[in-house]
Amino acid sequence: MFSIGALSDRTGVKIATIRYYEDMGLLPPPERTAGNQRRYSQSGLDRLAFIKHARDLGFAIDAIKALITLHDHPDRSCAQANAIAQTQLADVQSKIARLRRLETELSRIATNCYGAGRAGDCYVLTSLADHDLCQTKH
Repeated sequence: MFSIGALSDRTGVKIATIRYYEDMGLLPPPERTAGNQRRYSQSGLDRLAFIKHARDLGFAIDAIKALITLHDHPDRSCAQANAIAQTQLADVQSKIARLRRLETELSRIATNCYGAGRAGDCYVLTSLADHDLCQTKH
């Protein structure tokens, strides 16, 4: 059995976040000692590691709930899990595309300013003040 502190140490998840996951129903309520301290089993530790990994990959809480339900029912089809992963992948790809557009625009702005003039003539400040000067939609 693990205390909440030990669970936190083993997974790198903050204690407040572990409590939040319990409140959200991602983690089942742990056993309690006579002194009302939480005690987690190995399955609680495994579940928290699953949740942390999913969060690290950017999955939303609702998606993780659905994935946990599937994980808890190994006889079900994995089509829903695949659909959730595909949606997350598309979201990440969209964010990467947006970041690339931002990179292009910031690179253009930064390379057109030499930092040697007056602030009133600064290309960075002029560009930020007028969105129409941007060359990419970001």
